[in-house]
Amino acid sequence: MDKKKLTERDICTKYINPALQQAGWDMHSQVREEVSFTAGRIIVRGRLHTRGKRRRADYVLSYKKNMPIAIIEAKDNNHSLGDGMQQALAYSDALDAPFVFSSNGDGFLFHDRTGLFGQTETTLSLGEFPSPETLWELYCQHKGIHQNARQTVEQPYYDDGSGRTPRYYQTVAINRTVEAVARGQNRILLVMATGTGKTFTAFQIIWRLWKSKQKKRILFLADRNILVDQTKNNDFKPFGQAMTKVTNRTVDPSYEIYLSLYQAVTGSEDEQNIYKQFSPDFFDLVVIDECHRGSASVDSAWRQILDYFSAATHIGLTATPKETKEVSNIDYFGEPVYTYSLKQGIEDGFLAPYKVVRIDLDRDLQGWRPSKGQTDKHGELIEDRIYNQKDFDRQLVLEKRTEVVARKVTEFLEQTDPYQKTIVFCEDIDHAERMRQALVNLNPERVKENRKYVMRITGDEQEGKAELDNFINPEERYPVIATTSKLMTTGVDAQTCKLIVLDQRIQSMTEFKQIIGRGTRINDDYNKHWFTILDFKKATELFADPAFDGDPVKVYVPGAGDPVNPDDEDAPETPEPGHGCGEEPEGYEADPEAGWETDDPQGGDTGGPGEGGGTGGGRTRYVVDNVEVTVIAERVQYLGPDGKLITESLKDFTRKQVKEQYATLSDFLKGWNEAERKQAIIEELAEQGVMWDDLIKDVSKKLGAEPDPFDVICHIVYDQPPLSRKERAEQVRKQDYFSKYEGASKEVLDALLDKYTDDGIEPIEDVKILTLAPFSQIGSLMELVDSFGGKPGYTEAVKDLEDELYRQTS
Repeated sequence: MDKKKLTERDICTKYINPALQQAGWDMHSQVREEVSFTAGRIIVRGRLHTRGKRRRADYVLSYKKNMPIAIIEAKDNNHSLGDGMQQALAYSDALDAPFVFSSNGDGFLFHDRTGLFGQTETTLSLGEFPSPETLWELYCQHKGIHQNARQTVEQPYYDDGSGRTPRYYQTVAINRTVEAVARGQNRILLVMATGTGKTFTAFQIIWRLWKSKQKKRILFLADRNILVDQTKNNDFKPFGQAMTKVTNRTVDPSYEIYLSLYQAVTGSEDEQNIYKQFSPDFFDLVVIDECHRGSASVDSAWRQILDYFSAATHIGLTATPKETKEVSNIDYFGEPVYTYSLKQGIEDGFLAPYKVVRIDLDRDLQGWRPSKGQTDKHGELIEDRIYNQKDFDRQLVLEKRTEVVARKVTEFLEQTDPYQKTIVFCEDIDHAERMRQALVNLNPERVKENRKYVMRITGDEQEGKAELDNFINPEERYPVIATTSKLMTTGVDAQTCKLIVLDQRIQSMTEFKQIIGRGTRINDDYNKHWFTILDFKKATELFADPAFDGDPVKVYVPGAGDPVNPDDEDAPETPEPGHGCGEEPEGYEADPEAGWETDDPQGGDTGGPGEGGGTGGGRTRYVVDNVEVTVIAERVQYLGPDGKLITESLKDFTRKQVKEQYATLSDFLKGWNEAERKQAIIEELAEQGVMWDDLIKDVSKKLGAEPDPFDVICHIVYDQPPLSRKERAEQVRKQDYFSKYEGASKEVLDALLDKYTDDGIEPIEDVKILTLAPFSQIGSLMELVDSFGGKPGYTEAVKDLEDELYRQTS
């Protein structure tokens, strides 16, 4: 056997697998091959999307299920022993596996990241691969896991038998947290972006600590009732009878897992602090969901609960840790044991990317000053000063501004999908109600169809609040549009939300990330792969802040009269200061009026100032109904496959991507003609963001027939006149190409040419096509292949046919 002729898969099967078995690795429970651990970044172009390439490790070795400790990268024998090492090290970074191996079938290059094996890199023969026990001992030593902590660390994950396994980053988060607890660490912070499964991660952590008896009584704290109910009914369901939710301000000490709202166990009076009915050492683990909120503040009533149970281990979960001069999660919990950011989630394809449509209104940018002695619609004398974006919908209501915003939202929905779930974030409850009215009046037919097409969902109004579950349920069509202020900023799992409207001035990076998180979930069943942010208050200038970690796929600012959702080919190019998200912000000083509306104690909103021209909180809000407001600019940009913002049209983007690989037409023709499979080049370009469907459709309009991807590239990138597939097939027939064949082989090639005309190059490159009609009517697979003198002859004939198809003609 000539090892040099073996494929990479052959090397794995004949050399690496036997070496692992000989070393004592269980091939069924400890070894996973060809492990794709990311989903592939979603690349958005126009209204289409595609997936980038998944990251895939050749081998992931685990001591126990979901406890990876080693990575192996395999290459064929034409590579050196260490050629896969750098690739394997990158995978080990992501998977948190400290032992890294590269192999070409001759042996292994072993990279030890713990520093305990000896030198960092060592060459091993095939028979010297370390056993599971050897690597596990080194792993535990490296992590500081002593013998008495092993039972906790080795405790299996919960498995419901469905085959569901945690995503790679969830595994890292769970394992690091369990290991930290097993080592005796009592304050632990876990930072995971919204939509990445914090609650499922928390469940697995608690399950393993509970089952191993490391922790016997556990309190899970949240600050929204919906969060507690979702947790109890979904991810925490396996706890069954051992679990209870604290309700009616009563305590039953007979359970082991307690779920509670902060508000359910605290109050302004000492007798309302029912958590004190538990002894301070009752709980040995407290898990705090969304810990950036009340518990981050040292002097909050919520922090008192943590102080009371200070002897317990405290695990904080958040997407947005709070770090200010007054409030700090890190001061309390310490540095995060693991961080999985919004940016990484989008890069891995687990979170939805987004476009941003920035809409600037004239009054917002230029401000407005009342004339001398001017009164508002309620007869209130308007204070004489310049009012700007900071004042609108707080101290001054321009009714026509609300109408313009509602009209733009309606226009966007009509141009895309009128039934896509939409959240409109407003300044306060009064603003949310006015926005609801404006949207209702602009959508009379849809509201007539169902009165719940637009709903105000705020904490003060039960009818709207009752519709929250229907809004977040993908199977419920209504409500479609929810106007809100604070209630839906966190903890609302709106999987199918495709449009987020920002008509709220946001100065807090924490709040901004939480709001963006309402749209980042992906739902394949409902075609939710990306979403749009419609920004009227320059909130997305926060993209330029260094603290933001997830740039948009597109930011768009059209001029006056331009459509709100333009065709990509017509999208204007815009400068890219601050990552292409508009001019640098002027700073994010604390806004003294930002606290106009506060969270309701039960997890909702409370109203701001009085209606109309009344006063609230010592301030007057003026309502003006006769000031015109117009749109003066809109802007859009995309994130490219490399995560950088681009403003090119689809054609410009395609030219750039292809020319990076094939600088000239000659380079492209050489690469195309030398490729064993033309489909491989097509797939490779798709992974780089080339949107074939859209491009083929565009060239088809000019041809009146469907072109080959080869012609699409030649035409769009290198300005060559395109041919349709039918024209290419006819050229081959004119060359009398079939004259050297006869009988079955000639019939097969003629049928392959017809198949190419109908369906393109992909099907004719797969020999299995010979098992389908019309080929199966000519003969069996073996008979047809034999008519070419065997498989090599058939492969050569197909290659010759492709050469004829793509032969350049004058």
